[in-house]
Amino acid sequence: MKSRRTLLVRTGHGSAAASAVPPLPSDPPDLPPAVPPVAPPVVPPRPLVPPAVPAPSRPDAAAPVPAPVIEPLFTSAPGLNWAAPALTPEPAAPDLRAAAELPPTARDLELIRTSLAVVEPVADRATAHFYALVFLGHPEIRALFPAAMDVQRDRLFRALLTAARGAGDPEGLRAYLGTLGCVHRRYGTLTGHYGPVGECLVAALAKYAGSRWTTETELAWRRVYRLVSSIMIEAAERDARTSPPWWQGEVVAHERRTPDVAVLTVRPDQAYPYRAGQYAAVETPWWPRVWRHYSFASAPRPDGLLTFHVKAVRAGWVSNALVHRAAPGDVLRLGPAAGGMTLDHAGGADLLLVGGGTGIAPLRALVEEAVGPGAADRSVEVFYGARSAQELYELAGLRELARRHRRLSVHPVLSGPGAGTAGAAAAGLSAGGLPEAVARSAPWTGRTAYLAGPPAMVRRAGAVLLRAGVPAGRIRHDLEAR
Repeated sequence: MKSRRTLLVRTGHGSAAASAVPPLPSDPPDLPPAVPPVAPPVVPPRPLVPPAVPAPSRPDAAAPVPAPVIEPLFTSAPGLNWAAPALTPEPAAPDLRAAAELPPTARDLELIRTSLAVVEPVADRATAHFYALVFLGHPEIRALFPAAMDVQRDRLFRALLTAARGAGDPEGLRAYLGTLGCVHRRYGTLTGHYGPVGECLVAALAKYAGSRWTTETELAWRRVYRLVSSIMIEAAERDARTSPPWWQGEVVAHERRTPDVAVLTVRPDQAYPYRAGQYAAVETPWWPRVWRHYSFASAPRPDGLLTFHVKAVRAGWVSNALVHRAAPGDVLRLGPAAGGMTLDHAGGADLLLVGGGTGIAPLRALVEEAVGPGAADRSVEVFYGARSAQELYELAGLRELARRHRRLSVHPVLSGPGAGTAGAAAAGLSAGGLPEAVARSAPWTGRTAYLAGPPAMVRRAGAVLLRAGVPAGRIRHDLEAR
C-alpha cells in the first residue's frame, strides 16, 4: 500500500513548485442571485363564535347512536363471579318486608336448615358473590375491611350462617351474637350497615340455593336475619355506653427474647379492663384494619401497663410487624378484652397449666393471679414446653415465681435438638412431647386444666387429660373463641 505524501508549496523565488501554481482569475466568479427575505406568517384572530355544525346528510343521522351492548361470554358460570349492573339486589316487596318483622317459626328454621345444606358445598362461591354484591352496591362498606381479604373474606359470611343455624337456641344465639356485635364496633360498623348487608346475604343465598329457594324460604331468611341483626345492634349499642370501640396503646418497651419472639409492653390511653387469661385484638399502623389476637402475659398491674408475647410467623403480617418493626413510641390499636379462660376463684380447685411456645403468656398471667395476694390456697403445676432451650424464654421468670411461692411448681419440657442430653438433664429439662410429659405425671383428678399454645398441641393435651380422667368441663382453652 502506497503511503500518503504531504504536498509542500514554497514561496521562494525560482522554485519549480511556484511556477506550477495557476494564476488567479482577473474577475470574480458569478454569484447566485440574492434570496428575498421571507415574510412572517399572518396569524388570524381567534374566532368569537364556534364554527357552525354542518347539517346531517340523512334525516335520522342527528339521533345518537346507541353504544354496543357488551355481553359476557359466560353469564351463568358461578365460579367467574361476573359483576354486572344488575348485580345489585332488588329490595324486598313491601308485603314481604312486613311479614319479615315477625319472629321466625319452627317452619322457618326447617327451611333455613334445608337451604344451608344446599349452599354449604358451594360456600366459597357464595361468599365471593356475597362480597361482590356488598362492595359493588355499597362501596362505602368496603372501607371497613382490610385491603387483602384472604383472612377476613370468610369470617362475616360464615358468622352469619352460624348464627342462622343456631336460631333455635335463643340463649346461645344471644351470647354468640352479643360478642360478635361488640367485636364489629372496632371495624367501624354502624347500625345502618346491617340493612344492606342483609339484602346482599339474601341475594347470594338465592343465587346458590337453586331450586330450594322459594318465597317461603326467603321469608324465613329475612326473619332470621332480622333476629340476628337486632341482637348484634342491641349488644353494640349497650357496649357503646361503657366502652370505646378501641383503645390507643403506645409501645413503651420492646424486648427481643429470641430471634422471632418479642415481649411488648404497651401503655393504653385510658383504663383498660381485662382479666388474666384473656386476649385482645391488636392492629398495627402498618396494616390498617388487619387485627390479630394476642393474650395478656401478666395479670392486671397497678400501673395499667399491658404485656404481650408475640412470635413472628411465616407470612404473618401483624406478628412480623410487631416483632421486627415495632419500637417504643409506636402506637397500636387494641380491641376490648375477650375470652373466658379465666380463673374460678369460688371453686378453689388445684390448677394444671400446660403451655407451649408463646402459649406461656396467658398461663404466666394466670399464675400471677393464682399466687397473688388474697388468692385461694391451691397448688399450681405448670408444664412449659418448646423445641429448643432458647425457646423456653420465660423459664427463668417462672422459676423465680416458684422460688417465692411454695404452691407453684414448674416442669420444663424439651422436644427438639438437645432433648435427653446430660446438659438438658442438668438444667432440669425433661425430654419428649409436652402432652406425653403431662401424661407421665398423671393422675390429675380434681384439678382444673388450662391449655394454651399451638392448636395441635392443645388438642393432643386435651385428649391426654380426658383419658387421665379429667372431666371435659374442667379443661379450658380458647381455640374456638378465636
